[in-house]
This record gives sequence, structure tokens and C-alpha cells, in this order.
Amino acid sequence: MHEMRRRSRRGAGWAPGAAAALALLAGTVTGCSGGHPAHGGRGTAPAPAWNARPASVAALGDSITRGFDTCSLLSDCADASWATGTRAAVDSVARRLTGSSADRRWNFAVSGARMADLPGQAERAAAVRPGLVTVLMGANDACARTVADMTPVAAFRTRFTAAMDTLHRRAPGTEVYVASIPDLMQLWSVGRTNVWGRQVWKLGICPSMLDRAGGTSAADTARRAAVRARVVAYNAVLDEVCGRLPRCRYDGGAVFRQPFTTAELSPWDNFHPSTLGQAELARLAYRGVTRS
Repeated sequence: MHEMRRRSRRGAGWAPGAAAALALLAGTVTGCSGGHPAHGGRGTAPAPAWNARPASVAALGDSITRGFDTCSLLSDCADASWATGTRAAVDSVARRLTGSSADRRWNFAVSGARMADLPGQAERAAAVRPGLVTVLMGANDACARTVADMTPVAAFRTRFTAAMDTLHRRAPGTEVYVASIPDLMQLWSVGRTNVWGRQVWKLGICPSMLDRAGGTSAADTARRAAVRARVVAYNAVLDEVCGRLPRCRYDGGAVFRQPFTTAELSPWDNFHPSTLGQAELARLAYRGVTRS
């Protein structure tokens, strides 16, 4: 998530526009389902067994994976990341798998990143040959300035496929866990009850979904439905492409279905995950990675 700092470069996003603007107002996450015993081979040799206890973790993604707006205003908080963070309150995937070993975890996520950025992140991850790569990417592709500006599904597929091919080719022993994109409409539905959050949203957080946050017109309803439909289509791509590879496991839509509560959303923007939200993402992912 998060286009706050990116917004000046790309003009879209999942996060507020600028710290100064916020100050004036003051005075935010479907089969590589993990159950396929023989991905990729499709009628040939069985896929390698999934290792439920990888010894190292690299994380790819956007501001969710950077812990943006988790512990301070308009800032990444990587130690609270669901994937690689060190905070006990989050109990990240890497913390559960590798303990406190800093040399066995890498966070290559970038706040504001879109699927077009994933191949580059995959190159960096492949270079360190981790046991596991986690991927949570795509919210910013839907969080465009308008519905028309959302990343086309075909382009989304091409870019995700390129990233997965890079990992499969350059780090063939690495397992990949792909989390679904959160249901942005559900986040809007929860966060819109917060008056401060709705003011922050006006600065440019996910305008395709959050513009006119309280609007009830047919146009507003149709716009939100179109964004949600695009997220559903993106998640279908993640499922489809991941399902072709022997060492890829998709979360089956677990993050998309997660009913985030107010307490699980950032107190700064009411859209990104809070510490509790990050902990919930970590729980879902760890369960997906370690199940047999």
C-alpha cells in the first residue's frame, strides 16, 4: 500500500499526500492455495515437497510490508512488518521462523510500490537466495487516481509472471508465499466511521476507493464496486500464476477475506494495518507457510 511519497512521482496512491498537509489538518491487504501437492509439473514429475520451516525470509511488497503508519505518522516502521519485523507484539513470519537472526531476513518492499516494481524486488531477493520469499503486492495498482487509471489486469499478470519467473529461474530452491490483496472496500467500510481518518483520506490515500468517502450516490457505489472487482481479478491472477510453479503457495484469499477491525487499522490513517493488523497478517501467513 501507500502512495504518499510516490504520489508526487506518479500521481496516485494508497497514502496521504504530504506531512505538511497532515500537520495542517491536525492543527491505510487465491491455486497456489498451499494445498496443491504437485504444482508446476502438471502431469510430469511431482513437485518438490514444501519446507514448512525455511531458515531465512525475504519480503517483497509495498507499504503494508514496510509497516507504514504503524508506529509513527507518515513513516515506515519495518520492525513492525508482518513479514520480517522484530517486534514481539507482531511476531512476524521471520521472527517465528528464524528467531532474532538479523542476517536471515531481508525486507525489499518499498512503500508506494506497484506490481511493475515487483520484478526488480524479485531480482534483489533472488540474489540472496532466501529459503522463503513472501509477496504482498497489488493494492497500489487498484489505488489509482481514478478507476480508469488502475493497472489493467493483463499488465498486472505480465509483471507478476515476470517476477515469479525471476525467482524460479535465479533461486530455484526458494519457496514463495503469495498473500492476497486486502479487500479495499472492507477497509473503506471500517475506516469511514473515523472522522479524522476521512479527513486524512482527502489528502490522496487510495482515491479510486476513498474519494468522497461518505458519498452514497450511484456513481460512488459503482466506483467502489469497480475497484473491488479489480482487486478480485488481481487476486485471481496471483492464484493462477502461482499455481503454475512448483515452489509457490498462495494464501487462498485469506488476507482478502480478513475482516479488519478499527483496532487493526492505523491510528494515523485508518487504512494501513496497525500493530494489531500486522500481527494478524503475520498469523495468517505463518499458518499458510507452515501447514503441511
